[in-house]
Amino acid sequence: MYIRGDHVELVVGGRLDVRSAADARTVLHTAVDDGVGDLVLDLSELDSWDATGLGVIMGVHRRAGRCGRRLVLRGVPPQMQRLLVATRLHRILAIEGGIRVESLPGV
Repeated sequence: MYIRGDHVELVVGGRLDVRSAADARTVLHTAVDDGVGDLVLDLSELDSWDATGLGVIMGVHRRAGRCGRRLVLRGVPPQMQRLLVATRLHRILAIEGGIRVESLPGV
């Protein structure tokens, strides 16, 4: 897993899972704490995430809200879009361009 960017926009790539969750959480929380306005997470380079990775995203979403910021997801890969729809988190998280549920196979 890698994260590059600043306190306004970050690109998350690789695997966001139980092995990388602690490092990702630290970087993302620092980005939330050090900035203002929307924090954009570009997930277009993310290969996969597990429940722990999804928990990190939700924790950052909550922390951003407490800091008066908004977490915005960009470039969410289709398989991860399906997970967000299945868990109904697409209704809670801000997703750039939204998710067209009817266009996702298997949902």
